[in-house]
Amino acid sequence: MLISKNSRNMVHLGHNIAKLRGIRRLPQKDIAKKLSMTQQEYSKVEKSASVDEDKLILIAEALDVSLDAIKNFNDEAAINIFNTNTTLNDNSAANIGNKSVNTFNPIEKLMEMVDENKKLYQQLLKEKDTVIQMYKQQKGS
Repeated sequence: MLISKNSRNMVHLGHNIAKLRGIRRLPQKDIAKKLSMTQQEYSKVEKSASVDEDKLILIAEALDVSLDAIKNFNDEAAINIFNTNTTLNDNSAANIGNKSVNTFNPIEKLMEMVDENKKLYQQLLKEKDTVIQMYKQQKGS
């Protein structure tokens, strides 16, 4: 069964595959090798609006993403990509789509860094005061 659209609008599955491959920083030749095809054959898949379901499943496995990630990919949802199921072998899967949850809060991380910088700055000021006092004591004696 060929898959090319969802109920609302046309989805170019080849473009979605190419974007996901780019996000994963994988060259076409690596994915083609995993799929036992030439780079040229794989390139045609990325240019196709519709892709056979069986081939799509294999591509999802090669990209280490879910089938839904390919079918429902959109540029706005790309922000919500995050790795899950990380193991010692660095096997990871990406969740992509409107139902994904962004577990990384950049503002929260920024605030943690600001607090850490503040603590380090305060510590540096205390050490500066200590050095100044030691210098004054040595100069006074």
